[in-house]
Amino acid sequence: MRPVLEMCTPDGFDLWPVADVERFGFLPLGGELSPAEVGAAIASIASCNGSDNDEDGPTRPADPLASFLHGLLTFEDVFAAGGLQVTDTSAGVTFQPGCCDGLEDWRDWHQFADGGSLLGFGHTPMSPMAERFGDTVRLTVDGEQSDSPMIELSVAELRTLLEAVERDLAEFFALATDWILQHLPGHGAPVIAAVARALDLAAPAVTPTPHPDFLITVTDPAPDTRPARPAGVVRDLRA
Repeated sequence: MRPVLEMCTPDGFDLWPVADVERFGFLPLGGELSPAEVGAAIASIASCNGSDNDEDGPTRPADPLASFLHGLLTFEDVFAAGGLQVTDTSAGVTFQPGCCDGLEDWRDWHQFADGGSLLGFGHTPMSPMAERFGDTVRLTVDGEQSDSPMIELSVAELRTLLEAVERDLAEFFALATDWILQHLPGHGAPVIAAVARALDLAAPAVTPTPHPDFLITVTDPAPDTRPARPAGVVRDLRA
């Protein structure tokens, strides 16, 4: 079981370096990603939240970078297309996230493991769903097909897999935090907080990094080489 992000990096994207990842394919998240893959993931999350669906919200800025990040930084409920992907390597079956799935809801799996009866993740053309029968979990690749491939595992196995998912997300978020501070210093703290909400993780306390264009260099003043005034002499400020 891996947390995966559906990639929707805009064509011709050039605001920062991104890896060439298949559009609408799934990128597994974890601590092994390259900087360019992390950049592609951040671009995809921002793109997911890029529409102007809040008429009462702040006006989208004209600056290209600020405009691209606008939805991510202004939407209260951000989302990340994707979900949890489960692969049965022995049977060659893969359970993929559906069209109504998002990484922001990954903790629903914990509620399901605690006693939920059904989780649905999409609709036609693919309707993946998870069902629980006692201590057995059945993952159906497409619930609308009577002969759909399935994966079965125990509730105990599911809980173990979910622990690994949380580690993967935490490791990816650590990479993403460092990447954001390096590549988006002018927007660091709010972008980190937004990505944390999209992954349903706690955001760390971040000290904003000054933008290089606004650094102020302070140097020691040059030594005063003027001769000292004799004791008792008062300087006339009217001169």
